Amino acid sequence: MAVPDKKSSQKVSSILSQGGAEDFDIFCNQCDKDDIRLPAFGYCVDCEVHLCQTCYNTHRRPKPLRHHQLLDKDHMPQKQNLSKSLKSTLGPQDGDLSKPCTKHTKEKIKFYCHDHNTLICSICVTLEHTPTSCNVDYIPDISGEILDSTEFKETLKDIHKLTEECCQITKDMKQRVAKSTTSLKDSIAEIEKFRKEINKRLDELEKEVKDTATTIQHDNSKKLKTTETTCDNINRSLQASADTLKHLNTNKKTDQLFTELKTAQQQILHNENLTKKLLTTNDVDEYTFEPNHAIKKLIKNEKSLGALRKKAIKQPAQSKNTATVPMKMTSSRNINVKTSSDTKELKQPAQSKNKAALPMKMSTSRNIDVKTSSDTEECHISGLIVFSQNQVFVADNNNKSIKMIDINSEEIKQLKLESKPWDITIVTRDTLAVTLTYTDTIQFISFSSNSLSLKNKLKVSGWCHGISHHQGKLALTFLSPAKLQIMDLKGNMKITVEKDSNGDSIFIQPWYVTTNSHSIYVSDTYKCEVIWFNWQGEMIGRKVDIELPRGISLLDDGSFFVSDYKGNCIYRVSGDCKDRTTILKDVECPEAICWCAETSTLYLNTYMIFSKKNSHIKVYKMV
Repeated sequence: MAVPDKKSSQKVSSILSQGGAEDFDIFCNQCDKDDIRLPAFGYCVDCEVHLCQTCYNTHRRPKPLRHHQLLDKDHMPQKQNLSKSLKSTLGPQDGDLSKPCTKHTKEKIKFYCHDHNTLICSICVTLEHTPTSCNVDYIPDISGEILDSTEFKETLKDIHKLTEECCQITKDMKQRVAKSTTSLKDSIAEIEKFRKEINKRLDELEKEVKDTATTIQHDNSKKLKTTETTCDNINRSLQASADTLKHLNTNKKTDQLFTELKTAQQQILHNENLTKKLLTTNDVDEYTFEPNHAIKKLIKNEKSLGALRKKAIKQPAQSKNTATVPMKMTSSRNINVKTSSDTKELKQPAQSKNKAALPMKMSTSRNIDVKTSSDTEECHISGLIVFSQNQVFVADNNNKSIKMIDINSEEIKQLKLESKPWDITIVTRDTLAVTLTYTDTIQFISFSSNSLSLKNKLKVSGWCHGISHHQGKLALTFLSPAKLQIMDLKGNMKITVEKDSNGDSIFIQPWYVTTNSHSIYVSDTYKCEVIWFNWQGEMIGRKVDIELPRGISLLDDGSFFVSDYKGNCIYRVSGDCKDRTTILKDVECPEAICWCAETSTLYLNTYMIFSKKNSHIKVYKMV
C-alpha cells in the first residue's frame, strides 16, 4: 500500500545519502514494492511484513487493518523473510468466520457492507467496498447485536411466511389442475357429441382437437410437478436455514449467526423470486369446447372442428355483500408530512376472521404532517402505499420527492426525484415503483428501514399516472393517450386497453388503479365511474354513480374503497361494482387513499389548491 509523499525526491535522496541500499539489513516491504528501500521501523504480525516509520504510523488507519498487531523496532523480528508478502488486510482470524466469499472463493467472509447490505471478504473491501466509499464493519465487532434481535425474529417470520405461501401455491395449483382437467374432459365429451352429427370425414379433425386437449393436460401435469418440486425444495432449504439459525442463536454463535442470517435473507429474496415466477409462469386455464356450426353445411371447405377456449376468470363469489355492511371508523388522526428541520433528507448515492363482513366503524382521524424543512412548496400527496403497520410511503408531487414515514414516531425520510411523481406501488420487499408523469417514466426505488435510493428506470408510451403491482405484473393508467396497460417489471408490454368492442374509447381520464389476483379496477375521474377489468384486459363491469372518483384501494374480501373528490366522501363498493355504502362523510376533497388490512387502518390525503391541509395524511382506524 503506497503512502503519500513516499516518492518525493527530497526524502529519497535524504535516505540514499546515508548509504547504499545494502546498508539496511531489514527494510520496509511495502516501500520496496515501489523501488524505494527504507529502514524498518516496526513489524505487522498479521501481515507478516516489516514497515518503515511512515507505513507503521498509517498502517492501522484503514478500517480493515484496525485489528492488526504491530511491534515496534525493539520487539520486531530481526530477520527478514523476503518470500513473505501481505497475507491479507483482515484482522484476527476468527474460527467462526469460515464461509467463503461468493466472488473470491479462496477468501473468507469477514466484513459486512451496510450500504450494499452484503457480506464481503478482504478483496471485496479493497476492490469494491473501500472505506472511503462504503460503510464497512468487521463482523465480530457487530455480530453480538444480532442475538434474539428484531432482525433475527423477523427473518424467521419471513421464512415461516414463505413456507406457508409455497404450501398454499401447491394446494391452489392442484385445485386448478383438477378443475382444468374436469373442464377438458367435459370439452372432449362435447366434441364427441358434436362429432356424431357429422360424417366420417371429420375423424381427423376430431383427433386434432383431442390431441390439443391431451397436450394441455400433459403440460398441466408438468407444471404441477414443477411447482411441487420447486416448492418442496424451497421448503426444505428454508427449514434447514431456520434450524441452523435457531441452533446458532441458542448456542450464541454470533459470528456464524450473523453470516447465516444474512445468507438466509438473501435466500428468502431468491426464493421469493422463484415463487413469483411460479405464480406468473404456471398459469393453468379451464376450457370449454365451441363447435363450429358452419361445418354442417360447409364440411368440405371447413378446416376446423372447433377450438378450446379459456374460460374468463370470474370474481370470486362473496358469501355476503360486504359493501352494504356498515363500516365504522374512528375520527381521523392527522400526520403532518411537512416537518421540522431535523427531518432527514436522503440524497442519491390469511386472516382468521373476515373483518370485512363485520360492521366497520372508523375512529376520528389522526393527522400526519408530511412537509419537510427542504420542501419549497406546499405538499401535494398524490400517491400513498402502506408497506407495514408502521411504515407508509408517499409521493409528494409538488416537491418532487418520495417520503418514507414511520407511523409511530412520525419521522420522515425523503428522496428527491428529477421530476414530479404521481402514484406509487410496492413491487418487492425492498423496491418501490413510482410514475413520473411528465417524463413518461417509471422510476424504481430501493428502500430499507432507514434509507431510500434510486434504481433503474423504465420508459413508457405516454403520460403514466396510476400504478399497481401484483405478482410480477404492473397495471398502469395513462392520461395521454387515455388507456390501461399491463406489463412485466422489465417493461415488456402484455396488454393495452383503449377501446371497447364497439370501437369507442373506454377512458377519458383514468386516474388511479388497484389490483388483486383476479381483477383490475380503474377510477376515471371525468367519466365519473370505476371500471372493472380482468387481467386479460376484458371489461367486466363498472360503477357509474360517483361524482368525481379519485383514489382507490382494495380490501381482502374483493370490495374496494374509492374517494369521491367532489362528493367529499369515501365509498365502499362491492367487488362486482353493483352496490356501495358511504364509509366517511364530510372529508374535504379526498384524493389518494390506501387501506392497511393488517391494522384495519385507512390512510388518505386531501388536496385543495394552496391549502396547508395538503401537508397532512389523515389516519382512520376501524373500530
